Amino acid sequence: MIRALALALLLWPAWAAGQSPGWEALMGAADRAWQDGRTADAERLFAAAVTKAEGFGESDLRLAQSLTAFGLFYREQGRYGMAAPLLGRALSATEKAVPPGDPILGPPLINLGDAWLQQGLASAAEPLFRRAMTIAENAAGPEDPATAAAMNGLARSYQARARFAEAEPLYRGALGIYEKALGPSALEVAAPLSNLGGLYKDQGRYRDAEPFYRRALAVIEQAVGPDHIRIATPLGGLAALYYAQGRYRDAEPLYRRTLAIQARAMGPDHPALASTLNDLGELYRVQGRYRDAEPLYVRAIAIREARLGPRHGDLGATLGNLGLLYFDEGRYADAETAYLRALAILDPGPGRESLQMTESLNNLAELYRIQRRFGEAEPLYRRSLDIRERMLGPDHPSVATSLNNLAAFYHVQGRFAEAEPLYRRTLVILEKSLGPEHRNVASTLNNLAEVYRAEGRWEDAAPLYPRAIAIAEKALGPDHPTLAVLMENYAVVLRRAHRDAEALEMDERARDIRTRHSYDNQRR
Repeated sequence: MIRALALALLLWPAWAAGQSPGWEALMGAADRAWQDGRTADAERLFAAAVTKAEGFGESDLRLAQSLTAFGLFYREQGRYGMAAPLLGRALSATEKAVPPGDPILGPPLINLGDAWLQQGLASAAEPLFRRAMTIAENAAGPEDPATAAAMNGLARSYQARARFAEAEPLYRGALGIYEKALGPSALEVAAPLSNLGGLYKDQGRYRDAEPFYRRALAVIEQAVGPDHIRIATPLGGLAALYYAQGRYRDAEPLYRRTLAIQARAMGPDHPALASTLNDLGELYRVQGRYRDAEPLYVRAIAIREARLGPRHGDLGATLGNLGLLYFDEGRYADAETAYLRALAILDPGPGRESLQMTESLNNLAELYRIQRRFGEAEPLYRRSLDIRERMLGPDHPSVATSLNNLAAFYHVQGRFAEAEPLYRRTLVILEKSLGPEHRNVASTLNNLAEVYRAEGRWEDAAPLYPRAIAIAEKALGPDHPTLAVLMENYAVVLRRAHRDAEALEMDERARDIRTRHSYDNQRR
């Protein structure tokens, strides 16, 4: 496993001939040990270099450089909790050494912003990226790659909080700067390309997303080869895109290739590897391949607990996914245990809730609903909705998800009068935030139509299904299983209207989709 910290070290100016050779020797030895894969030696030497540099004073840039190298050493290993304090100290030392607008401040600001993002602290990262961007624009100009690096980071902090409209122009701006300054095939171009792919995937704009992932892959492969660790991000992103589209057979080899690259470059217990294990586990779970999925979740949990600590949000997320697996298998007691353990990690208490915990609240509510523990389920649905409304505002797509879940809870209990306005509000939010042709709009139209059908309001239900089908076919493709569900539901309404030939056509199309989908995603 080879790692070079040369890029980080080159961010700093050359030192005068009078600097301490002992410090230089320690830094050089630490870097060589890290490149040779001798991590224990590297850690000891970086720590010694920091101690040596502390003797130069808190405002000496050699201290900032030592702390930066040590922090990046931990970050590259996925030891984010240990990296952030060192990178914070590096920024503080740099601030003491140079004027407030000095361009030397840009890299340590971005490094610390990245560290906060990797720990899920986007709100803490945003002002750091914003400050780095202001410094770069003033010092180097708005078309300089240093400005693009800060723009890309700021966009990531927005995307992490689903502020998609603010993130997109920043990603595109960074991409344009890199292409103009460095050329369209420069390695730096790959990051905003991949990030734009991820942004569009998160918005459900799947057809827009794929070309960006593919171009990012082509740039990286041309620049550093097909097995470089930089490939892992767009490759895993493309796999996740295929997963979201229901293209499971296309997604699996990409996830497996990502795992192989990460294991070679990072070792078998890096948190990035755990993320891919988690995602591949999810792919297997939704296909009903539970025996394949469970060991991947268990391994991801072990890595995250060891590397990130027993209270990290990513650990809670994977525990929640393991709970979903148990739920799908009908192992409800095991599912409840996993959900409750996830919530124990993710829930910091009233008034200090996190967005990440809302998924586990919803999953536990679904479990209680299936078990007809309605009195326990409803407050969980409502708490999830309350947290999202409070933290994201009333018109956020995640709020729409919670509204839909609560509506479905009322729906299955026959509480149609309570379900209908929630579905309607869901529809308004989704059309406004994600657009009228998003896949979730199709699902909500179907759900609202199903309420009308259950109430005997056939004329109100009938026009919603064709619109839902058209949206789903455009967003997901002609062979997605969601399309089959919509067609089957519409066939029931068509028969009620004595439109038997059309109903038969819908049923036959749905059957063909299910047959093709089962074949395409059969276990190999």
